Amino acid sequence: MPKLSSFRGKKELAPASELAARAAEGATTILHVDMDAFFVSVELLERPELRGKPVVVGGQPDQRGVVSAASYEARRYGIQSAMPLRTAGRLCPRAVFLEPRHERYSEWSDRIAAILAQFSPHVEMASVDEAYLDLARTERLLGHPLAAAHRLRREIWEKTNLPSSIGLARTRLVAKVASDQAKPAGLLWIPAGSEAAFLALLSVRKIPGIGKVTEAALNGLGIETVAQLAALPRERLEDAFGRWGSALYRKARGDDTYEFLDDAEAKSISHHHTFAEDVDDVSVIETTLSRLCQKAAKRLRDAGLYAGTVTLVLRYAGFETITRAHTLPAPTDLDQDVQRVTRDLLARHRDPKRRVRLVGVSLTSISHGEAQLELLDPARREKLEKLARASDKLRERFGFEKLQLGGSMRKPSRR
Repeated sequence: MPKLSSFRGKKELAPASELAARAAEGATTILHVDMDAFFVSVELLERPELRGKPVVVGGQPDQRGVVSAASYEARRYGIQSAMPLRTAGRLCPRAVFLEPRHERYSEWSDRIAAILAQFSPHVEMASVDEAYLDLARTERLLGHPLAAAHRLRREIWEKTNLPSSIGLARTRLVAKVASDQAKPAGLLWIPAGSEAAFLALLSVRKIPGIGKVTEAALNGLGIETVAQLAALPRERLEDAFGRWGSALYRKARGDDTYEFLDDAEAKSISHHHTFAEDVDDVSVIETTLSRLCQKAAKRLRDAGLYAGTVTLVLRYAGFETITRAHTLPAPTDLDQDVQRVTRDLLARHRDPKRRVRLVGVSLTSISHGEAQLELLDPARREKLEKLARASDKLRERFGFEKLQLGGSMRKPSRR
């Protein structure tokens, strides 16, 4: 996993003169890369017979829970992300419903991040299936940003067989809107100075950050399009929405106030799993935790980091969530250390009379410091480190689920 950047909101708005100068320079260097129906696309890699069919990832239509992703064929029936599974089942009874495999999606996300890192030192993975890049000062190597964006989209497809859409613009906000308008599998470039014209005819809901509540409030003012929003004076928007009104004024013009933080450090690494049905079988909980621990530890090693604190997360059937943490005597990046702590925390703090809905592990106190050897004798730790490195290489080649430690294998049920 490459070292990534992140965005930070500036405390002060960029002055109008600075924004005008950027537009005059024609600096359209921000890319937003959005993987198309990502979860579904990953599933289709292993089940190509489902191509062209309505596919829903999230669970079965008779289960609680919501849609995680829907193929474009399923969307024609009105199925959308975050929709209850039961509703999706009613809209399209013949759709193929699949259980989500988040570990698999994370693996492919890491592969995509590695491709993105070859195009820019400034990459922010905004989520598992979308990222921002800044191509400033890369023209000598990659050519014009538009040519680089076209090459990047093609390379993602050639190396992963996963479709993506890309928006290229002067600001992060416009790049994100552009990638959405380019879907599916498209590329849209918004030249500097044309942001307002591009946004004008779009619904205000297309602007990132404007949800149902703000949309309804704007509609109450007679505002339905971005052009209508841009026509309102800043003072009127501030009177109606307070500080959010200033942001709306800026967003309607395609401006944002984000900057890159280079080499941004992870403050935590966490993985969670929600069971399709609440469970009380401790062997199921332990094997699930084992996989989560291995995934989290691998991310540590990929980034060259160590964790000093391990936290167990348990959510019971009634949605009560507890967290229990343990600080290690020395930082670690080994699966076995993380597993040992979570297993002990689970044994001491789980209520065996209650069913578990969600289980998770979180690694904090992240550092670059070398792991000390007090936890294990040096020879044994060296063997475990070699095993971890070898396992990581095999997982990158064949997939994370193909290689698991013994703790991830199902055991006879015990309570």
